[in-house]
Amino acid sequence: MDAFIFDLDNCLASAREVGETLFEPAFDAIRRANRGTLSNQALEAALQDCWVHALDFVAAKHGFSQEMLAAGWDVLRRVEVREPMQGYGDLHVLAQLGRQRFLVTSGFRRLQESKIRALGIAPLFDAVVIDAIDEPERKGKERIFAELLQRFRLRPDEVVVVGDNPDSELAAGRALGMRTVQILRPDVVPAADVDHTVHDLEELQRTIARGERP
Repeated sequence: MDAFIFDLDNCLASAREVGETLFEPAFDAIRRANRGTLSNQALEAALQDCWVHALDFVAAKHGFSQEMLAAGWDVLRRVEVREPMQGYGDLHVLAQLGRQRFLVTSGFRRLQESKIRALGIAPLFDAVVIDAIDEPERKGKERIFAELLQRFRLRPDEVVVVGDNPDSELAAGRALGMRTVQILRPDVVPAADVDHTVHDLEELQRTIARGERP
């Protein structure tokens, strides 16, 4: 394939690598604002979902009150990673995948930019785009993907989307007619509606080396 679009969290680096203490002030703020909206058990399950989905998605899915969403939002929009990150152990394979590579990640801009900086992976990509949930007129991944097609003069059938989340990057790729590959990192639940699954980037590389279409 000519081009690959990669997700970041739970695709190239575990969302938990930043350390749970980084998110704990936001989680505590949401707990204080809960005021009986969710049971303790339901709330803790929702907070764990923040390691997989962006906060606005989690809030809608689990029925947060506006106060709960605002409390978490106010903290997380100011959070950033200040220590180096390693990512998954197969990031060295990235440079060998495709003629062009793009990184598209959703979340709070400051946090996502700091993760990319901490990983030091930006030079491996032809474009890095933050789908910033804390900025007005958010585009969303489907529109971002469509703009990448136009900007780099690519056809959908020339692009493979690699990610973990069937409700986010994989759904966007599928909607545009791109190939979708779900990467089954630890704790990722396999999805039925993807074109291919791999466990890591090395398996993806081997698939391509065999002449198979991912």
